[in-house]
Amino acid sequence: MLRVGRAVACVACNNLASKNMGVRFRMPLQKLHPLSRAIHHRYNASANAQRPPHCSAARHFTSMSRLPMRPPKPSPGGHGGWRYQQHRSFWMLRLASRLLKLRYIVLGSAVGGGYTAKKTYEEWKDMLPDMSAYNWVIPDFVWELSDQIDLDKLTKILPELEEIAKLLPELPDFDKIGENFTFLKSILSTEAPGDTPVKAATEAPVTATPEASDKQFKKSSDKEKVDQLQEELLRTQMKYQRMLERLEKENKDLRKVVLQKDEKGIHQRKIKKSLIDMYSEVLDILSDFDSNYNTQDHLPRVVVVGDQSAGKTSVLEMIAQARIFPRGSGEMMTRSPVKVTLSEGPHHVAMFKDSSREFDLGKEEDLAALRHEIELRMRKSVKEGQTVSPETISLSVKGPGIQRMVLVDLPGVISTVTAGMAADTKETIFSISKNYMQNPNAIILCIQDGSVDAERSIVTDLVSQMDPQGKRTIFVLTKVDLAEKNLASPNRIQQIVEGKLFPMKALGYFAVVTGKGSAGESIDSIKDYEEDFFQNSRLLRDGMLKAHQVTTKNLSLAVSDCFWKMVRESVEQQADAFKASRFNLETEWKNNYPRLRELDRNELFEKAKNEILDEVISLSQVTPKHWEAILQKKLWERVSTHVIENIYLPAAQTMNSGTFNTTVDIKLKQWTDKQLPHKALEVAWETLQEEFARFMAEYKGKDQDDIFDKLKEAVKDESIKRHKWNERAMDSLRVIQHNALEDRSITDKPQWDAAIQFMEETLQARLKDTDSVINDMVGPDWKQRWMSWKNRSPEQHTRNETRNELERLLKLHEDHTAYLANDEVTTVRKNLEGRGVEVDPALIKDTWHQLYRRHFLQKALQHCNLCRRGFYYYQRHFVDSELECNDVVLFWRIQRMLLITANTLRQQLTNTEVRRLEKNVKEVLEDFGEDNERKVHLITGRRVQLAEDLKKVREIQEKLEAFIEALHKEK
Repeated sequence: MLRVGRAVACVACNNLASKNMGVRFRMPLQKLHPLSRAIHHRYNASANAQRPPHCSAARHFTSMSRLPMRPPKPSPGGHGGWRYQQHRSFWMLRLASRLLKLRYIVLGSAVGGGYTAKKTYEEWKDMLPDMSAYNWVIPDFVWELSDQIDLDKLTKILPELEEIAKLLPELPDFDKIGENFTFLKSILSTEAPGDTPVKAATEAPVTATPEASDKQFKKSSDKEKVDQLQEELLRTQMKYQRMLERLEKENKDLRKVVLQKDEKGIHQRKIKKSLIDMYSEVLDILSDFDSNYNTQDHLPRVVVVGDQSAGKTSVLEMIAQARIFPRGSGEMMTRSPVKVTLSEGPHHVAMFKDSSREFDLGKEEDLAALRHEIELRMRKSVKEGQTVSPETISLSVKGPGIQRMVLVDLPGVISTVTAGMAADTKETIFSISKNYMQNPNAIILCIQDGSVDAERSIVTDLVSQMDPQGKRTIFVLTKVDLAEKNLASPNRIQQIVEGKLFPMKALGYFAVVTGKGSAGESIDSIKDYEEDFFQNSRLLRDGMLKAHQVTTKNLSLAVSDCFWKMVRESVEQQADAFKASRFNLETEWKNNYPRLRELDRNELFEKAKNEILDEVISLSQVTPKHWEAILQKKLWERVSTHVIENIYLPAAQTMNSGTFNTTVDIKLKQWTDKQLPHKALEVAWETLQEEFARFMAEYKGKDQDDIFDKLKEAVKDESIKRHKWNERAMDSLRVIQHNALEDRSITDKPQWDAAIQFMEETLQARLKDTDSVINDMVGPDWKQRWMSWKNRSPEQHTRNETRNELERLLKLHEDHTAYLANDEVTTVRKNLEGRGVEVDPALIKDTWHQLYRRHFLQKALQHCNLCRRGFYYYQRHFVDSELECNDVVLFWRIQRMLLITANTLRQQLTNTEVRRLEKNVKEVLEDFGEDNERKVHLITGRRVQLAEDLKKVREIQEKLEAFIEALHKEK
């Protein structure tokens, strides 16, 4: 203590020295803390008492805070003492300066440490979650009350509360209550598992001794206490259950109001709402995805399976809180898988994936419309001759208080195929169920009907095969009310929900009631009935069922928790698998199609559509000259046989000009009225088709992708099939053709020469055809036999002999008629028989027809050459001239009719039919674009499938990554 006092005194000396050096001490002693002042005076007195006389600080220390500082007086020791004092003062100054530096260091450390502590506190405070989003849960009056409470006053009145408590009435004896609970615990611990105290008491041995009587009495009293405690426990549980239901209802209403507001407080709920929608979109894409790289769909979903009429749909409706599915009595209603995405929302609505219509589930008419639409979609998905379909119907249901998850309702498992079902219905249902349950991350919701014998269940064996360990199975026993009423031993229900009756294992076991069996029951009435049943049921009262194992509400909470747990455990692994699949697909594309764009089927269809429309537009660019030349040529090819065989030859063989013109006019009139317009329209339609096909073929040569060949051919065939020529054009065409054929006036020499050329070309073509027919009839001549080593058949030998005999007849009678007389036929036959050739009269007439036809055509060609100079006689109307060229006029009339008809058809094509064909092509392309099955059939190949897989894998990976990011934010 003495050393401390001396140090303080030295500090005072330093202060004096500081004053001498121009430093002012601004802190008066009165402003120091009282405790500091006390220490100051105490050490000041001690220092003055013990400091040596030469230290001036001992004399002036007590008054230095009140009096102005003065320089110290020199000691009476002369110059030596003065020097010693000066040397001592300088040493004291150095010590004081060092101590002042230490003070500033300590002060700076304190300030820095405080700032660091404050910064650390702010960082920890920022790391804490923001609970402002949940302020709406606590009423406003609580916050107001918390602001009004004075904690200091509360601390002061705490001792008074103890005195007040003594004046209150006597409180219950908590020690006695504790003894009762201890007694109950001891009884329960001594009983076997599954046995009730009542059962233990009733099974106790009965003795007649007094000790046994006392023991029995004691046990009966224990039994009464246990019963009383159980009743009190049930009453307490029911009381708090009602309070919990009331609070949950209020919470549901508040959540509905909050979801309708766009505030910061509901940002977290917006993430939750969109999270399940994002996940459902991924599942919808995966349902259509078929990868060749073993990237299977292993994303979790809740698969609802059960026997037919076991209550699967009812359980799903209770979870969705709406009667949304079609209902039937003992009839198969679920004919295809139905994927239901449940999420929370402000309004209770439902919507299909491929539709924008919202069904208000609070309105009965919308519910009926929704059930009808689901039934129609199911029946539409079932192919002809089948009972069920593997196609999935995607539906989303939103509403306040609905647990978020994705469920798939599957067709009920059947044991026997009944009348009206397909023979493979049972196997198909098993295949669909196994396909969904074999997903290692799928949660199996196994529904068992509690009102029937457990041995009749089929679905439990199926579930045991797919999940032997029961790591992802939740067992649900339905119709427990009927089971309790019908079963003689309620312990059987306990065995079922404890997993002791079935060989299958499960994560959890639940017992639910889904109504009284009436189709008109509402969800609220079913909930009330379920709660009332379990509150009054002996199953819960006797401990056979636990409180957390009953009601569909507890079931939905458990399924939702299990679903999201499975999602969080598996979704990142699935994302990595699709990332690897994407790499493999991209590598294959780069190696096989390095210069081609990755166009999927829809993009390829759009490209082909544009090419086809360009080809159709090219038809309108065909020149009129080209149309008319093609039409004229094709029309003559179509009608030339009729003109020669039915008009020209019959008329020319009459050998009379008057008869020739009359016959020609009559036959031309009949031909125009009945056949010619139809033939002309057929030719025009065929020409349009051929030109359309020609343009498509030419476009194909311009670096066109051959992957479009099947599509273009199908579009062409379907467009032609739909196209119908305008029938009204036929009447006008008939009139035009009739007028053209009635005209006989050739106005100039070029027309005459053109008619002669047309006639000569036609007759030469017919003569060539006739020679070919005759050569086939008589066989090879001597030159062909010697050069080509060919021989005649017996029939050809007979034909050749007949030809020679008939040619001699034609040489004798060059102006012979077209037909042989009977006596001429007999003469020819006898002449041939004289040479040893047996000939049938029909063979003679047939050979004569071809020989006379050739003879007539040769004479007609000669006459045609003579008529080249006959235009002068025709123009002067020299009727008595030996040169009659009526056949030339006939061919001119035919030629003119062809020109006029071709011109008329060309106008109709370019003005009407090409546009109508273009319209038909557009309609066909639109229909094909909406028919995905047809596009898959028409646009095929590994390149297309690879592009499709790439697009879907990329989309799945991107959506999975977005979902995972949102999932992490929610955590």
